[in-house]
Amino acid sequence: MQNRVEAGQARVGLFDRLAEARAMTDDLFRMVASEALYDRPIPERHRIVFYLGHVEAFDFNLFLGQLDGLRSCHPEFDRLFAFGIDPVGGGLPTDQASDWPALEDIQEYGARVRKDLDTRLESGFARHDPALTDGGLVNIAIEHRLMHVETLAYLLHQLPFERKAKLATDPAPAAPSVAARMIEIPDGNATLGLARADGVFGWDNEFEAHQVAVPGFRIDEYKVTNGEYLEFLRAGGYEEKSLWSDAGWEWTQSQGVRHPMFWTPHGDEWFYRGMFAEIPLPADWPVYVSHAEATAYARSKGKKLPTEAQFHRAAYGTMEGWEREYPWGNQSPETSRGNFHFSRWDPAPVSAYPEGRSAFGVSDLVGNGWEWTSSLFKPFPGFKPFSFYPGYSANFFDGQHYVIKGGSARTPAPLLRRTFRNWFQAHYPYVYAGFRCVAD
Repeated sequence: MQNRVEAGQARVGLFDRLAEARAMTDDLFRMVASEALYDRPIPERHRIVFYLGHVEAFDFNLFLGQLDGLRSCHPEFDRLFAFGIDPVGGGLPTDQASDWPALEDIQEYGARVRKDLDTRLESGFARHDPALTDGGLVNIAIEHRLMHVETLAYLLHQLPFERKAKLATDPAPAAPSVAARMIEIPDGNATLGLARADGVFGWDNEFEAHQVAVPGFRIDEYKVTNGEYLEFLRAGGYEEKSLWSDAGWEWTQSQGVRHPMFWTPHGDEWFYRGMFAEIPLPADWPVYVSHAEATAYARSKGKKLPTEAQFHRAAYGTMEGWEREYPWGNQSPETSRGNFHFSRWDPAPVSAYPEGRSAFGVSDLVGNGWEWTSSLFKPFPGFKPFSFYPGYSANFFDGQHYVIKGGSARTPAPLLRRTFRNWFQAHYPYVYAGFRCVAD
């Protein structure tokens, strides 16, 4: 009897979380003016309308063959909206708005998929279907959608202000001014990844747990700020070839990159392009840049970007040798600890969340902007791709993507777990990603 009660509680919890995640994506699409849904705010990405169909098609394709009686209501849409993250072959998409189905047809498809899925999920849970009892597939559907809550945010960030509804946002919290300094991190081990034996949900790239010995190093107490990066820009950082990799330099020259994507110049003044308005550049907010730009800045200081293991050591390690679940301890994320879980649309000062410090005193490690590492996105020892989604991680083990850690203001709480790994290409400037530097 107890097992049935626990299973019922688990089912309700999963259904509630799935409904909440659906509401989040629905709210984002409602932000967009109807005529703008066929826009492409970022050249490397699909038009917005693709994602309207994708979040539903992904769920259908995930459960197809797993749930008894689940049948397609539109096979063409199942394929059209299935996948599409990076440009095929490295080129830019060339489709036209007229190539995509009518909005009403996509919306009808999404409604049908949700109704059919919910019916089959209810039936499957009632029968204690093995495909559902551990919650793995439903968690995949939930977290995939939560990831798109963030990726859609930075997609919509590039949409002209007049083509989206302005939503309320809290003012940036007050924060003391701080001087840049580095913190000593002693030798120690960093545990990367999850252990399969623990039975905890994670994406395929999060397994298998293993320890890495990390020699002592120094790390910036705070993320690099807009003000610090402005000094780099004014000192000619974008004109000094020696600071850039060959690929990074070619990117800046061919694309005319001369400043961060989120900055806009007006005469001699710099402004920050927020989600809903342009404001004078906040000097104490973290700078959001590509991996190539972060690396060039670090080189200008005679420093480097941290490895994935160094980030873990600084964020979750302790002097005693044991490791925390979060930088601040084992307590669940709360808004007093950092700028995450939709608390704001834009960044906050890097010193605004002293309660989020790590055991070593490093601040702002989770939230307020992902952090670039120098580590290429690679499989951990013992990696096994998902049988139902074999390309989720493996397609990006290509030597072109770098691990980012931490989270941004638009990262939902479940994805703030220390083992979650995100990744992007070196020349992708649109993500909410900043950085900090390390030195031996």
